[in-house]
Amino acid sequence: MSQQGVLLVLSGPSGAGKGTICKELLQSLPELKYSISATTRAPRTGEVHGVNYLFVSREEFTGMIDKDELLEWAEVYGNYYGTPCHYVEQQLNNGQDVVLEIDIQGAMQVKKKFPQGIFLYIMPPSLEELADRIYKRGTDSLEVIKKRLSCASGELSCAQNYNYIVVNDEVAQAVKKVQAIIVAEKCKATRNLDCINNLCKSTAK
Repeated sequence: MSQQGVLLVLSGPSGAGKGTICKELLQSLPELKYSISATTRAPRTGEVHGVNYLFVSREEFTGMIDKDELLEWAEVYGNYYGTPCHYVEQQLNNGQDVVLEIDIQGAMQVKKKFPQGIFLYIMPPSLEELADRIYKRGTDSLEVIKKRLSCASGELSCAQNYNYIVVNDEVAQAVKKVQAIIVAEKCKATRNLDCINNLCKSTAK
């Protein structure tokens, strides 16, 4: 029986670089699977349905909630976001590692349902750098940008609820840290009990 895959959950304030780190991880670790979230927000320029997000109506999303088809969901800045259960469970049971890039509310829901997951909080080197990144991104209105920045301090205080904190000062270094965390977690004794038991049985023979 193959070892169950690792569930990696990335969170952090808007502009911390979660998406960039996730993209680099997927390129460097081809065996890592990305779980696409469902959302009711409108697509940003260049975003594709089924690739970046599953863009659905509010009616469709609430239907998924009623049918208990979401691993987690939350309303953020007036829009719903959620992770469909089926894909994640299927990949993990097949021994595949899965990464979720989700907000703090969603991550805490996942932690209650799947505490054995690896929860990483991506932090900016400073609030000034965070603000600069959001403005340079140019994908949000000024009103939304101000709202994101006003929420950043409160969101940063939630970092203590995660297993690891990674400061995203330089993307390459941050990615290396996340890769090292994945390797260390997969080597934990608690994740390798079957291997240990099998070795003990073979030794006994």
